[in-house]
Amino acid sequence: MSSTGQGGNGHVVVVTDSTASLPAQVAAEHGIVVVPLQVVIGAQVIDEGSAEATPDRVAEALRAYTPVSTSRPAPAAMLAAYERAHAEGASAVVSVHISSEMSGTYESALLAARDAPLPVLVVDSRQVGIGTGYAALAAAHVAAGGGSAQDVADVARARAAATSSFFYVDTLEYLRRGGRIGAAAALLGGALAVKPLLRIEDGRVGSLERVRTSARALARLEELAVEAAGEQEVDVYVAHLANPERAEALSDRLRERLADNLGGRELWSGELGAVLGAHVGPGMIAVCLAPLDPLPTDPD
Repeated sequence: MSSTGQGGNGHVVVVTDSTASLPAQVAAEHGIVVVPLQVVIGAQVIDEGSAEATPDRVAEALRAYTPVSTSRPAPAAMLAAYERAHAEGASAVVSVHISSEMSGTYESALLAARDAPLPVLVVDSRQVGIGTGYAALAAAHVAAGGGSAQDVADVARARAAATSSFFYVDTLEYLRRGGRIGAAAALLGGALAVKPLLRIEDGRVGSLERVRTSARALARLEELAVEAAGEQEVDVYVAHLANPERAEALSDRLRERLADNLGGRELWSGELGAVLGAHVGPGMIAVCLAPLDPLPTDPD
């Protein structure tokens, strides 16, 4: 069926992919369906989220120069999720995914939408990681309130567009290997022996600054997060790969400095999933801030 329909009188189901980094219990609580990407370690293909696809295993494989790559979900896997939603009484699906600049997942969703038994609106979040997850959560909030498929898709796009994602990596080598950043930029980072600060910019990895030490990188991430938050109410997530101590230190600082912005909500912190971890490498620290503004105000 068409990927631009509105749906009928039933509920709208939100689908996303495993790179959205939503804790399983959060996705379940909000009725969000998560379709896994795959990580390929050596010759083994593993669904992200399975017990075998651990961040530790990915980090170890990268350090050992074991070939690690990733794979988008097949259109058939997306279609199966849409068919299940239809079978369970949904009138439409809004499918919110990792930036099309970084993965073919969005394309798989578009292909599946053509054959779906109900209208499917596919949203390119232009984000990576929890930036996509926060967009899906906003979508689920509107869906739970009875919003149309178009309303649900619009709020997902709005929140994703308002979200800021900053990170640093110990080396650009892993991003270069996966084709997620240019060879010239990777060479420059290595030649200067610096810690590159990066951001997600229009769906791509963009260079932000270069600093000399991990400690300085952490301090700059803190300042960038505070600047991005401004006076807004925000949700905040700190992610890492094989760098728990620095992630905890950054989380503690941001809980203190962004207390007013958080308004009592929990600051999330966790290890990056296997698929994204395969592209950034051990040592990565990221912070994502998603304003609450795009979310509709609950009626009194």
